[in-house]
Amino acid sequence: MQIIPHVPVLYREVLELFQNIKSGIVIDCTMGYGGHSSMILDANPDIKLIAIDQDQSAIDFSTKRLEAYKDRVVIKKGRFSTVIKEILKEHDVADIRGILADIGVSSLQLDKKERGFSFFSENLDMRMDENAPLSASVVINEYSLLELERVLLEYGELRNYKKIASFIVNNRPFYSAKELSEAIKHLMPSGKKIHPATLLMQAVRIEVNNELGELESLLDTIQESGFSDTKVAIISFHSLEDRIVKNVFNKWRANCICPAEAIRCTCSNDNSLGKILTKKPIIAQLDELKENPRSRSAKMRVFEMDR
Repeated sequence: MQIIPHVPVLYREVLELFQNIKSGIVIDCTMGYGGHSSMILDANPDIKLIAIDQDQSAIDFSTKRLEAYKDRVVIKKGRFSTVIKEILKEHDVADIRGILADIGVSSLQLDKKERGFSFFSENLDMRMDENAPLSASVVINEYSLLELERVLLEYGELRNYKKIASFIVNNRPFYSAKELSEAIKHLMPSGKKIHPATLLMQAVRIEVNNELGELESLLDTIQESGFSDTKVAIISFHSLEDRIVKNVFNKWRANCICPAEAIRCTCSNDNSLGKILTKKPIIAQLDELKENPRSRSAKMRVFEMDR
């Protein structure tokens, strides 16, 4: 019997969002342990689901977990920004009724210390795809000072990024996430409930996995797809991701796409791709926060494509 180690974040809200989809296909861009996928398939017995993940461990686990759904589910390996393009070539866009992306590191990856995502890991990896060439070790031990400064500023938004980057360069090599997070602790922001090295680890992880680039590419593909009557739900876990989603959704809903400096509208003023269903991002309810502390950072924004 398979042990299910993880309850997906915002599971009730995700089920409520997709509850009226009676047919067609839902794409789960970030399958992980298959939590959202299995719940969506259970709640919507007449839909099919395509699940994507780049992590072979996730695919191995969820292939067994979703085995009961047989011909209703297809699992594809790869980065969702690439795989979704393949899916759109294989299926009519009119059949795609829902898209879900739970962005960021999964519990499967966090829970396995050997993957190097945890502050207490004995190695320095952080690759979501274990076959990818770029690892946290390369970023920390081989990047130049200027490259490290860029990563810490852009992806960690650390005010003292120059000092942190200089410390890393002058004290490397580092061989584990545990060693790095302990060594850098005195330079990191204090007074918060999160681990002092959180923003450093976040910055390195984003660089290793090109997380923001992946998200932007996914959103670009969705924008260009011609979807209609399709709900797009993005769950993010930090402000950089949420800012991207918020700005793109605002762009999608705009009728006028003329430059701000334009004297009058010349674009026909009918360019809206649909409507935003969440004025404010959806966050976890109190009982979920108690059961799953990782849900405290989760924010879900939803857009309904309706050209």
